[in-house]
Amino acid sequence: MIPITVVNVGAAEPLVTEVLRSGAIAQGKMVRRLEEGFAELVGTRHAIAVSNGTTALVATLQALDLPAGAEVITSPFTFVATLNAILEAGAVARFADIREDDFCVDPDAVEAAVTARTGALLPVHLYGQTADLGRLTELADRHGIALVEDAAQAIGADFAGRQAGSVGIGCFSLYATKNLTTAEGGMITCDDDELADRLRVLRNQGMRGKYEYETVGHNYRMTDLHAAVGIPQLASIAELTTARRANAAALSAGLAGTPGLALPATLPGRGHVWHQYTVRVTPDATVDRAELAAKLAERGVGTGIYYPRLVFDYPCYQRHPRVMAESMPVAEAIARQALSLPVHPALDKSDVDKIVHEVRDILGG
Repeated sequence: MIPITVVNVGAAEPLVTEVLRSGAIAQGKMVRRLEEGFAELVGTRHAIAVSNGTTALVATLQALDLPAGAEVITSPFTFVATLNAILEAGAVARFADIREDDFCVDPDAVEAAVTARTGALLPVHLYGQTADLGRLTELADRHGIALVEDAAQAIGADFAGRQAGSVGIGCFSLYATKNLTTAEGGMITCDDDELADRLRVLRNQGMRGKYEYETVGHNYRMTDLHAAVGIPQLASIAELTTARRANAAALSAGLAGTPGLALPATLPGRGHVWHQYTVRVTPDATVDRAELAAKLAERGVGTGIYYPRLVFDYPCYQRHPRVMAESMPVAEAIARQALSLPVHPALDKSDVDKIVHEVRDILGG
């Protein structure tokens, strides 16, 4: 089976061993080292490590100190962590439909959703390509609201030459399957000294120093063990991204013209890092998405569906008083069609050729 993702963190063994032998495994010098390298990668003054990507979103929204009843506008087509973070931070979740070409929020839909209660825009950079940060920045600035980038899947992506996470406040996931991983972990990036200081206090139970409490805080810390897993990948992320881009280009070349298949693309002015290579199985395909995925599995090609339903399309959210679910026709259509194919750096040419051959054979291309 060609898997949908492969995790290889063998290069971290010496650093992990160093941490274990030191006996100091909680947040310490390895976390600081990872933060410094990550800030350099993204191009921001600050990078604040936290326990996971969800925590990065929660802590950021909490640090913004939004007023009661504030609305946060985000995508309906995302992992549930985005919505859960908004609710955990005490805000109201409002949604804007997405675009077919980048799977990200449509700035026109975002503008239509802005009200006097809007406290933040929370675009999701899906599958490794940023949302339209130019339009979204202009919207946020004009309305005087915060721009928080859910860049969980977009480490190394860029918009108009600026790295994801450097335009607004960046929130990254370093989960096991991400392009850069610490197994579990997250990172917040910003240029605002005061915000960065607030986040560092917040993640450490609200303590400035030992037993010096300044605010109601939380334990959002990352451990040195987790940081040690991620540090070696900072040096190789460019090489790994190049491999992903080469695989994506080969898939697109091989699958071009396949009946019933809409291929992803890198939009002008954006740098895609291909966390996922996501096609759309359109209504005119000879088989539907479920059948294509099943047939590919039978032939040894793994796939993933990210995501089968809109994020609020579950009973626990439909009944929630702070979830403002509305009709999202583009996102609803894409949720029925999206299918991710392997694109990770561990693929070799024969793997890519097999993926292309099997997809085309099943769809009659």
